[in-house]
Amino acid sequence: MSSNPDSKKIISYKDAGVDIIAGDQLVEKIKPFAKKTMRNGVLAGLGGFGSMFEIPKNYKNPVLVSGTDGVGTKLKLAFETNNHKTIGQDLVAMCVNDILVQGAEPLFFLDYYACGKLSVSQATDVIKGIADGCQIAGCALVGGETAEMPGMYNEGEYDLAGFSVGIVEKQNIIDGSKVKSGDTVIGLPSSGPHSNGYSLIRRLLKETKTNLNDSFDDKTFADVLLAPTKIYVKPLLNLIKKLEVKALAHITGGGLTENIPRVLPPHLAVEINLSSWQKPNIFSWLQTAGNLTDQEMFKTFNCGIGMILILSQENKVQAFEILKLMDQESIELGMVSQREKDDPQVKFY
Repeated sequence: MSSNPDSKKIISYKDAGVDIIAGDQLVEKIKPFAKKTMRNGVLAGLGGFGSMFEIPKNYKNPVLVSGTDGVGTKLKLAFETNNHKTIGQDLVAMCVNDILVQGAEPLFFLDYYACGKLSVSQATDVIKGIADGCQIAGCALVGGETAEMPGMYNEGEYDLAGFSVGIVEKQNIIDGSKVKSGDTVIGLPSSGPHSNGYSLIRRLLKETKTNLNDSFDDKTFADVLLAPTKIYVKPLLNLIKKLEVKALAHITGGGLTENIPRVLPPHLAVEINLSSWQKPNIFSWLQTAGNLTDQEMFKTFNCGIGMILILSQENKVQAFEILKLMDQESIELGMVSQREKDDPQVKFY
């Protein structure tokens, strides 16, 4: 290699837009957050090429359940408000609530954070939110990837994805196969739209010229729309240990009408009483702003119900009591019925 001072200028990785030192600083900042999420089974966490987790020895016939997701264009609202503290909980919730549906206890979580230029403070807020979500879910944040990719993202913007792995005893897998006509349908309230429907939400904000700082329900639109997705893991795992839950449905993209059929046998339907719960006001605003039909609302948003449970009618009173002891509000929404050919699997009355 030439040592001539007049030779061609050296262009470093940092000159190209990737700051390894900033990445190292981020790792040091997030280590305390990740440490708080550690649980039995973690053999190797942050810092290694791979994370290792030992399958708990109390399982006789363990099945691993995995789920991956992002938070969609809800990220755009985080960028607009420069509020990145809870978007990480959204990410964890979307993954752990999904694997919970099959009765799985989340064991560990990994994230992928990609940006054009790394802001250590911004990324720290995001990953602290991920760690907070992991603590709520009882799973360990064992690793992840921070990718700095100049030219791929607008300044101040990033993309976010994650995945979780959980475990369930094979004989305890919840798959909806035991659901019968006459079973009770229970709903767990959401905190708002959670992390779905935000492309439509943002369009409606634009069409109505609504500012995120405008007042709504004694808060701002930003406060209401950035409320983090609820994590239902601990109350539902506690319930599952004590009672037979026949089916669970996480109400995400596709709303009530698309997600409930995913856990129903084809010959059955669910009848939901629309007067059984009060939809949060943000959904009424969205419906009016978009002139949306009830049908469109129920296939786009959770409309205030983030998780559906189906269990035997004789178990419903005890289920309400157990959930109440866990500070988890629950609502009796309706019942399971026999489905006539070509009828929808979700009926509202």
